This record gives sequence, structure tokens and C-alpha cells, in this order.
Amino acid sequence: MRELFGAYALGAFFGGLLFTGVANAQMKVSSFDGPVTEEELKSFNDHVATLKPATDNKGNQWVQGHSGELTKAMGLVYQMAGQQETLDQMLRFCDAVLSERNDLAKAPVGQHKIWTGGIDPVWPNNITQNPIQTGGGEGDPVGHLASCAYLILKTDKLYNQKVTTGDPHKYGATYLDRAKTYLKQADFSMTTHILKRLLDLSNGNKMYFAKDAPYMGGKPVPWNQQMMFNYAFMNLCNAHRILNDNPKLLAEYNSILTASIDWFFHGGGVQTKKGKKGSSVYDWGYTVPRTSGEDSNHGALDVAGFYRTYIDGHCGITANQMKPFANMFVDVMTLGDKRYAGTVDGRTDGEGHAKPTNNIRSGYLFLAEFRPDAYKNMMSADLVVGGKGTGSADGFSRFLWVKNQRAKAK
Repeated sequence: MRELFGAYALGAFFGGLLFTGVANAQMKVSSFDGPVTEEELKSFNDHVATLKPATDNKGNQWVQGHSGELTKAMGLVYQMAGQQETLDQMLRFCDAVLSERNDLAKAPVGQHKIWTGGIDPVWPNNITQNPIQTGGGEGDPVGHLASCAYLILKTDKLYNQKVTTGDPHKYGATYLDRAKTYLKQADFSMTTHILKRLLDLSNGNKMYFAKDAPYMGGKPVPWNQQMMFNYAFMNLCNAHRILNDNPKLLAEYNSILTASIDWFFHGGGVQTKKGKKGSSVYDWGYTVPRTSGEDSNHGALDVAGFYRTYIDGHCGITANQMKPFANMFVDVMTLGDKRYAGTVDGRTDGEGHAKPTNNIRSGYLFLAEFRPDAYKNMMSADLVVGGKGTGSADGFSRFLWVKNQRAKAK
């Protein structure tokens, strides 16, 4: 069962996006140092403008598949640079993901009875199952909607402007109207399925799957899936903070998010060790009670989730708490030139998600912020200055973010 909601990155990464034309525009690195350039941002915007969103969530397209990762990438780049063309493309994808929700989409995409017995507001990744399951992947589509709502709400100059790309689904003609629709529908999915049926929070708001859930029923939610739920909780909190419209719901979301972070850092989720080079490094497992040997694929998803929460700032994660992740990747997982261990404790004998790689999974790129000595080696492993460019929006967006962080720090 670990494969179902843990393997988003493999099966879905290569089939999630539909392309317009024969080839899509490539994203190009102008330089590794200095501020992010207009050329780099233009190459990102030109690239995403050529892509079409997935037409359903089969294979977790909207989770860790192409469309899900691309939506997160657009949100990150807009948060960094604030260019309206980036946000407009994100709206195009968020319109699509909302329209494909089970209760809103027509058959065969939607209208499926799931394990609860109802046509719930969810995004099933496999409608051939009996019963149709849900798991941590429900967090990401909700997170996309909440993230986009938050980014609009923090840009008040857009409120009364009509959305540049139009309103094909009647979700709101202006940016403010669109944000309110996204937030309302994100809340609806969160409160009527995830909180009502999918999660059991009776143990101090720690995330367990409901005992009667067919997927991992009664078990702790794996860390990579907690990061998906936390992506939603974090952005729902941020949107409601700006609107100041529902303090009770805001407090509930925030308490669950905080409990998840505390569980990992202070409740036995992770152990701190001395790496082979003497640095403090983290070791953790796929889900509690395991505290060692998380595989490379899930580890990258975990790291990306914790970094999102770090830059958000509301949970109090510090740079000092993030650095052992970076030390782990640089001093333990990095084995040599383009050689990376298959687990966070440095093993090289695993298979599947735990198999060593010759490329850096993009979630780890965020960690270069905390190890400036390894920044260029990490970024140049898969990116080059000039050249043919890359088609990996998630990797490129994370490069831009770290490059910008370095430029601001000087």
C-alpha cells in the first residue's frame, strides 16, 4: 500500500502534462549568482504558457504528478517575483483542478461513490478500485486552491480587476471573486471529507487515517502525506487571516498544522545524528514509529513540505532546524559526482524509491540555501548556464527561489 500514495513522483511525473505544439519552451539559467533575471522569469512563464492541465487525477496528476508540481512551481515563482502572468497561468490550472473534483465533474471524471458511500468532494486517483480510496493526496488539490486564493488575497491591487484569462467555469469574473470561490471550495473539501471522514485527530490533533478508511485505516499518516495536508492547512490559514472571516476554522486548521510539525521535530518523528563529516544530520522514517531510513523519493517530498512551512513562518521552524536536512543531503546522501544515496541514512542497496540516483530530486534543491558551500554543485547537477535548458518546472522554480534568497542575503 505504500506505493499508492508514495509513488506520485515516478508514475505520474512523466505523463501528467499535455503539451501544445511539438515542443514546449525550455527554461534557461542565466547565471547561478546574482539576482534572478528577467530572462529566467520569462523563460519560466513562456514554458508554463505552453502547457495544458491534466484532465483528471488518474495516477495522481494533481498531486505529485506534472500538473500538481507545476501548480506549486507557479505559486512559488509568483510568491518570489509577483508577475501577474505567472499568477494568471496558476489560475488556469486551479480552474481545471476545481472543475475536475468528483462532486462537480460529470462522469466519467466525476460522480463516483467512494468508500464513504457518497459522492464526496475529492479527487480520486484510481476509480477502478472497489471501494474507491482516498488518502493524503487529497491535501494537494485543496492546497492548490488555497494557495492561489492566498496569493490573490495578498495582492489587493488585483481585487477588482477582471481575470485576464476569462471565467470559463463561472468561478468569479474578478480576481477577488475567484479567490473567494477557491477558498470556499477548498474549505468545503477540507471540512466535509478530510476532517469529517478521512482523518482521525483524536490523539492530540496528530494525523491518523480514520479506522474505517480502506487506505491505511487507523495508522499514522506518512510524513510525505502530512506535508500534502499541511500544504492545504497552511494556505487555508493564510487566506483566512487576510479575510479575518472565520477565526474558529482558522484556529482549527492552525492547531492541526502545528501538531504535525511538533510531532516530527519534538515528538519522536526524527532523530539527530552526527554525519560522517561531523555535522548534525537528520534521520527519519516513512511514518512513525519508524525513525530511520526514509527513501530518497519520499524524503524529497518531506523536505519540500517542511521548507514550505519554514518560509511561511507561522509554525516557527528556524533555519537552524532546517540545516540538519541540508547536512544530511550534502554529507550523507551525496556520494560523489552525480551519485546520490537511495535513503536519507546513505544506503545504496535499495530498490524502487530507495534506489540510488544520478540526479537530485527537486525537493532537495531548497536545502542549498542552508549549505552555500554546496549550492553550485547542487544546482549544476541538473541545470546549466545557457545551453538547451530544462523542462522541469518544479526544479527550475526551486532554483529560482534559492538564487533569490542568496541575492537578498547579500
